[in-house]
Amino acid sequence: KEVAKTLELADKNNAPKISCIPKGSYKVVRRFSQKYGNHFHITDVPNRSFILIHNGNYHTQILGCVLVGKAHLDINKDGYKDVTASKDKMKELLALLPNEFTLTIE
Repeated sequence: KEVAKTLELADKNNAPKISCIPKGSYKVVRRFSQKYGNHFHITDVPNRSFILIHNGNYHTQILGCVLVGKAHLDINKDGYKDVTASKDKMKELLALLPNEFTLTIE
């Protein structure tokens, strides 16, 4: 069963802030910050730090992280895929997922 849609940047050899993270399995922990509130931190990504799963709608808000939402749609008509209802989806995920889990990217 699909739980959420995600939005990441293209693969640019794991370059910080401009690339998605490499395929693999990662430990994810719940985290809080003033900027994103409650969200998730993907840990142990080689040569990267603070890769987050957080709310946001537009690809310009990613900076190497993962956005979550309910559907893919080009909200602002700029030709790039966005995600809808991100804040609502993040609330759902925070209620559904444990404080720590393994994320596998294939």
